[in-house]
Amino acid sequence: MQGVARLGSGIPLVARDRELDRLRGAFAQAAGGTATAVLISGDAGVGKTRLTDELAALARDKGAAVLTGRCLDAGETGLPYLPFAEAMSQVPDREQAVLAHPALARLFPDVTLPVGRDSGERREAYMSALTAVVPGVGGRTGNRPEQDIGQLQLFDAVHALLTDLAATAPVVLILEDLHWADGSTRRLLSFLVARLRNQRILIVGTYRGDDLHRRHPLRPLLAELVRQPAMERMELAPFNKADSRLFVTSLAEGGLPDNLVREVAGRSEGNAFFAEELLAAYTEDGDELPSTLVDVLLARVERLSEAAQRVVRVASVAGRRAPHARLLAVSGLTEPELEEALREAVQHHVLVAKREQWMDVYAFRHALLSEAVYGDLLPGERVRLHAAYARELAGVQGQRGAAAALAHHSMESHALPQALAASIAAATEAADSGAPAEALGHLERALKLWDGVAPADRPEHMDEVKLLRTASFMAGSSGDPERAVSFARSAVKLADSSGDRRSSAMMRRRLASALFAVEGRDEEARQVIERAWEIAEDLPASCEKAWVLAVYALILRSMREPVESRKFAELAVREARACDEVGVVADALITLGALDESEGRVEEGRERLREAIRIARDDDALSVELRARYYLAINTYEAGELDDAVRIIEEGVERARDTGLTWSTYGFELRAIKVITRYARGDWDQSEAAAEPPGMRVSSTVSARLAAVGSYVTVSRGRLAEAAKLAAELRSEWHRDFQIFSSMSAVGAELALWQGRPEEGAKLVREALEWAERVGGQWVLVNIRLGALGATLYADCAERAGRRKDERDRKAYVDEGLALVELARKTAKYGRPRTGSLGPEGRAWLARAEAEESRLRGAGDPALWEKAVAAFSYGAVYEQAVCRWRLAEALLGADRRDDAAEVLKAADEVAARLDARPLRDALRKLARRGRIALSDGQTPSETLDPFTPRERTVLRLVALGRTNRQVGEELFISEKTVSVHLSRIMAKLGAARRAEAVAIAYDRGLLEEQHA
Repeated sequence: MQGVARLGSGIPLVARDRELDRLRGAFAQAAGGTATAVLISGDAGVGKTRLTDELAALARDKGAAVLTGRCLDAGETGLPYLPFAEAMSQVPDREQAVLAHPALARLFPDVTLPVGRDSGERREAYMSALTAVVPGVGGRTGNRPEQDIGQLQLFDAVHALLTDLAATAPVVLILEDLHWADGSTRRLLSFLVARLRNQRILIVGTYRGDDLHRRHPLRPLLAELVRQPAMERMELAPFNKADSRLFVTSLAEGGLPDNLVREVAGRSEGNAFFAEELLAAYTEDGDELPSTLVDVLLARVERLSEAAQRVVRVASVAGRRAPHARLLAVSGLTEPELEEALREAVQHHVLVAKREQWMDVYAFRHALLSEAVYGDLLPGERVRLHAAYARELAGVQGQRGAAAALAHHSMESHALPQALAASIAAATEAADSGAPAEALGHLERALKLWDGVAPADRPEHMDEVKLLRTASFMAGSSGDPERAVSFARSAVKLADSSGDRRSSAMMRRRLASALFAVEGRDEEARQVIERAWEIAEDLPASCEKAWVLAVYALILRSMREPVESRKFAELAVREARACDEVGVVADALITLGALDESEGRVEEGRERLREAIRIARDDDALSVELRARYYLAINTYEAGELDDAVRIIEEGVERARDTGLTWSTYGFELRAIKVITRYARGDWDQSEAAAEPPGMRVSSTVSARLAAVGSYVTVSRGRLAEAAKLAAELRSEWHRDFQIFSSMSAVGAELALWQGRPEEGAKLVREALEWAERVGGQWVLVNIRLGALGATLYADCAERAGRRKDERDRKAYVDEGLALVELARKTAKYGRPRTGSLGPEGRAWLARAEAEESRLRGAGDPALWEKAVAAFSYGAVYEQAVCRWRLAEALLGADRRDDAAEVLKAADEVAARLDARPLRDALRKLARRGRIALSDGQTPSETLDPFTPRERTVLRLVALGRTNRQVGEELFISEKTVSVHLSRIMAKLGAARRAEAVAIAYDRGLLEEQHA
């Protein structure tokens, strides 16, 4: 034996200067205040960990806080958030972190909070965060799955902690082996990356690219992450031939002949870990190099003593890492014997000694080594060792991950009763940690085991119906509503077969809740809850009975059956008060408040909602409280009381943020209505800030809805290319939620208006109206706004046709526009507003539609436009400014120049304050046409111009009467190239011919600007 070979970590980094420079740059960028994320992919053993170790060292040298966590193969422990728990455990003062962000207690169940005068309030928040439960159906305002409050609170808490740390020093978060990441870890990573802005944070993740098969769960996450602006990707390729020889030479310290260096380098195929093992196999016995990778890996182990080999085999069954105490219990060795064996394994670079969370642990130097040793165990030996671990874990209480590990080892050792009990315990632990996807996995394993375990050996506190009910809730919470329905159906069948009426009613309530969370299943949900009430009606007062009534009332209200809904909501309040279930009282009061509002009893409805907020807050029913706050905000917004609405919304948003529920169902709804209300009031910067998504930008309903409502500001501020791209991306998302459709159809119409493409916009409006009728019925209220916008676009089309002297087209456009105005009128008359009568916003859009009718019939009518301006005076400042623009146009047409000047100046002041560039351009153009000087007496400093410099030049020459050939000769380009430029110009202007393009350009002021 020639001694133990050196490891790559013992020599300077070889041949990775380019990659390390990129990481240095990413760190410098993050340290400078631009948060960054880097994903490093590479084959197993290629050197990803070594590279991140170098990054960690240089970051620490520069004063950064470095937090590192590693994922483990799911079969080893099944621990949710494992890499984050490991990384956050490196925070210096975990107790203080939990006090500041109580939801972090889910990662640190061992933290004991100090008792003191100043900590009482925070301890109360801590307990509230841990015990928050969402009973009942929860809310639904579209096709959105039920959500897990604990998970959302934890996401916000981790983000807040990293942000706090970054305020004092740069933070580097390294997450290794993401190919093994559990579902909750993947979601949290997506959440964090999407919220990287100006924090001093660098997130680095590594994964094995060669392990990602077509259906690997990491693939969807990677597809989402790479679209984030803060994300960079780096592929760590194997060494080339020269670098491989340099690496092997450095490892051998020049002590190998050249021919062996070449052989090791060639056989390693550029993989650093393989090269280390090949070299070790040679230096330790000097014989031939092993022929396969497994032989290479096992060769190192086989050089150990029998006792050391035994310990290594025992450690491989524990996973990649094993606590010292557990190895002592399972190996059968004495303490001195174990220590000697471990010392030998560490000296030969098989195991690495570590200190993690106040425990001595031993980890395999590389996961491939652990896999090779475990794969070499005999079947009987494997079962026996798993059984030994299960016996050791059976006595462990309160240790995070012990139940999941016990379930795994029990399954592998065929101890099914123990595996069943441990799976149920692991599901409870995962749910308490805010990891519903992992909880569901444990529950599914328990359900598979149930029939294979004798009734006498099953846990006393659990039955199959309860398992199915819990699995249904966890499936809904983890974003899989269809599976939630499937589990609930099975629970109903089982409960019915048992003859237990109370259980049958409860399971049907669960099924109705699951169905109600799925778009298009309302009628089925109603039938199920109806049957639940038939079963529960004669039962004594109970919490379950009260919830059946509350869910029944909610479903009936959503199906517009107010009389029946009120009856069941009032019954729910009585039943709930009889059994002191205040959460149900608050939930039913919300339904009653919404019903009061729809019947015109607005103040009575608001008082019920305020009472619901007080009750829910006192009872820590956070989801119910936020639901009540949302309905109160909507009530106030739809009444046109925008200042009060903003106050109520901000209080709700702050409450959601303080409780870690920003992205819960109604935390999100409050955020969405904040975007809309701030837009209406003209607080556009706040509106844009609130529209920042949580992650997975367009692939989730939450992100798609935020992008949709946020796009009002995008198009109104003239970021037309961005708005057009978003409209194209979200067109396939209309089905997800009606708000996505209603927002993007209106935005698309406005986009076409400002782009000068009224024909395209009118076509979009027609398609949207057909879609709205298909989905929402004949008189869905969005018809009023779309009808007004469509009338605007058809009026522009008719005006263009008139300039072309095309009377047939002009008349057709007028007829189409008038039909849309009539649709708006009929919808206002026959539609069913939520409040029972059309609110200020609906009346204002109807006034605009009727004013647009005057443009369709000829010159705009100043009186109708004045009515529209007055109608938007409830607080919608931008829409009012748009109407003032049209009013000024009508006034100029009526020879009332002074009146027009006053109106134009008022509109321009708003457009300038909002930075509404398309509107401001239109106002300036109209002012020039009417020879009216606005406030600053000059044109805007930046005018929207859709053309490239070359296109502008071509258009200018065409306007001067040049032919394509003459333009080409003057610009030294081919006639064909001129034709291509003209095609693009006409497409941008929505023109069919050269002359029409020139006319539209003059009309929009684009050519006038070139001569100014």
